[in-house]
Amino acid sequence: MIITVCKGKIHRAVVTEAELHYEGSLTVDQDLMDMAGMKPYEQVSVVNVNNGARFETYLIVGERGSGTICLNGAAARLGMKGDKVIIITYGQVEEKDLPNDYQPKVVFVDENNRPKKA
Repeated sequence: MIITVCKGKIHRAVVTEAELHYEGSLTVDQDLMDMAGMKPYEQVSVVNVNNGARFETYLIVGERGSGTICLNGAAARLGMKGDKVIIITYGQVEEKDLPNDYQPKVVFVDENNRPKKA
């Protein structure tokens, strides 16, 4: 049986911008994407901790080291600058092939979207 598992997560990132009149999607700092194993144009789930909104969109690469988390297009209606969000990617795997000790790549960030030290 194929199951869907969390592949990567950026936990409690702070929205730095919301651009309603943009083509759409979510712009994320390339460094954060790399650390979480996320790819450009990959589908993501976004959970807004402040208002409870949950939505799906795709990733656009943001400038490395910028800390950018920008809600673009219609997604800008689901959050605002300063909101905390959780960004999640998923993967599908044969259940029998998933190791018992599997762990997704999780990136915890500070209030400036800089990775916290482990």
